[in-house]
Amino acid sequence: MISKCLLKIAGWKALRTVPEVEKSVLCVAPHTSNWDFIIAKLSYMATVTTPSTPKFFMKKEWFFFPLGLLLKSIGGIPVNRKKRGSLTDEVAAEFAKHKTFHIGITPEGTRKPVKEWKKGFYQIALKANVPIQLAYIDYHKKECGITKIFYPTGNEKADITEIRNFYKEVTARFPEQFIKLNA
Repeated sequence: MISKCLLKIAGWKALRTVPEVEKSVLCVAPHTSNWDFIIAKLSYMATVTTPSTPKFFMKKEWFFFPLGLLLKSIGGIPVNRKKRGSLTDEVAAEFAKHKTFHIGITPEGTRKPVKEWKKGFYQIALKANVPIQLAYIDYHKKECGITKIFYPTGNEKADITEIRNFYKEVTARFPEQFIKLNA
């Protein structure tokens, strides 16, 4: 497996301690560097037993020729962050159209420090009635993985607090850019 070899060469370990599910939102945090995408993508590919290409959002500015073709081929969905509309409804509806469907979302929505996470990942999971796989990238341990599956209850505030607590011990590439809960 190429992904596993590349991670090993770079000194990283990919870890999955939960079973694979057919459909999910992947909450990927912390997100402070463009390297996060590469490490997370390699880790995901190294730990799945069934071939799948999870979708992911990326600002539309990255989808220029020829990079845009590559990004779309590996699951990229261009997003116009200035356009208002219900992207959460559109993505939630996609789950019903597929037997297997996963979408990775960084809840910070940016690589800059944010106190409040965007709630789209949570709303998509709730509307689509799918679990949230908690995926982390820990630069201190050089470990990336999925070790918890969270089922949204509808109590957004309590659920988001529980999800954010999962990431308390995780070290970002740029720790000053990842605001932890109660920090």
